[in-house]
Amino acid sequence: MPLVPGQKVAVIGAGPMGLACAYALASAGCRVSIYESDDRVGGMSAFFDFDGLPLERYYHFVCKPDKALFDVLDEFGLADRLRWRQTDMGFYYEGRMYRWGRPDCLLRFPHLNLIDKMRYALHVMYTQRISDWRALDRIEATAWLRKWVGERAYAVLWQRLFDLKFYEHAHQLSAAWIGTRIKRVALSRRNLFQEELGYLEGGSQVLLDAYAARLQSLGARIFLSTPVDRIVTREGIVTGVDAAGEIQEADAVFSTVPLKYVPRIAPDLTEAERAKIASIENIGVVCVLLKLSRPFTGYFWMNVNDSRLEIPGIIEYTNLNPLAANVVYFPYYMPKSHPKWQWDDHQFIEEVTAYAKQIRPDWAESDVKATYVARYEFAQTVCGPGFYDELPPMETSIRGFYMADTAYYYPEDRSISESIGVGRKLAETGISHAT
Repeated sequence: MPLVPGQKVAVIGAGPMGLACAYALASAGCRVSIYESDDRVGGMSAFFDFDGLPLERYYHFVCKPDKALFDVLDEFGLADRLRWRQTDMGFYYEGRMYRWGRPDCLLRFPHLNLIDKMRYALHVMYTQRISDWRALDRIEATAWLRKWVGERAYAVLWQRLFDLKFYEHAHQLSAAWIGTRIKRVALSRRNLFQEELGYLEGGSQVLLDAYAARLQSLGARIFLSTPVDRIVTREGIVTGVDAAGEIQEADAVFSTVPLKYVPRIAPDLTEAERAKIASIENIGVVCVLLKLSRPFTGYFWMNVNDSRLEIPGIIEYTNLNPLAANVVYFPYYMPKSHPKWQWDDHQFIEEVTAYAKQIRPDWAESDVKATYVARYEFAQTVCGPGFYDELPPMETSIRGFYMADTAYYYPEDRSISESIGVGRKLAETGISHAT
């Protein structure tokens, strides 16, 4: 029988997925408690004080297909906080900056021939019309791209991005995963010559605060700095959680933290479930933020293919969201096996400063007003061919325990909208299947 109003449920994690899951459960009449190990809600979208500027630790943006987000903004009365802005994309290739993302820019790009350019354009047009990704789920991404655009275009446009984000996993990705990324951005255009992306006035914190207020109005409780150490069971049935050394009763538990944490807090999982979780790889991110005295480029997003620069791209966030200061994110994606994962913050800041000087020879260190380094171990799931079948079900063998994390976005890529959608689905799974 399903969960009924009045039953106690625990949600682990207060990122957008956890908040969305908790809100759906509270709206169904459950008595919800949310446990978050951080000292604030938000997860990867949480804000911090960046030298007096409230800012997200990791960059987020809104695309036109983000329906789950739009639905929540409408429900919460926040639709008027959504701003759309014309943005430009750049491409830094072997020492030179090029404007990118438009047909005329592609035609003028000197490092591909006309046939390469036609194949590239046809691939984008084909991909943005795909609605069923099941066939591409079984196909390896880099082979799929090379087949469409050719070896030369792949080497110029794609290879460095894969190598500097996935390293030894670069050829272990599903074509469905990269295809949805291409489609999401392609559909965020007003026309062939104008990209249009969105942001929330006040940042993602506006949405996080609205979720927290709604949850509290429904009687939900949010416990910050309170990690869950163990899911408590009796005869294979959830009875509560051990949170910061105290047992809290619960009729059901919903985990939204990274799957890799789950076997530790849910020791009653079966060996098959543990094996599925262990088989899923993740890429970490070290994101270096610079607060600048002047704009760095004219681009919001700039892909990078330069043998001297070991980053796949640069995100100049204030070319999307005009804040009180110029902010640029330099993301380093890498598995924990990479030697740089052990670097301290100063080493990353030093290298990024050197990169900035290479890209902009007129750059001076005095232009940097503040720096910050954010790290997250589970930034990107390695979604390989056949990933649909690799994901364990949200409903586990422990009666009353349900789990999901960002891997369940698949084949879509990371976004707050996908977090909301998966959080709702997780709650619906529990509401319809709980006993």
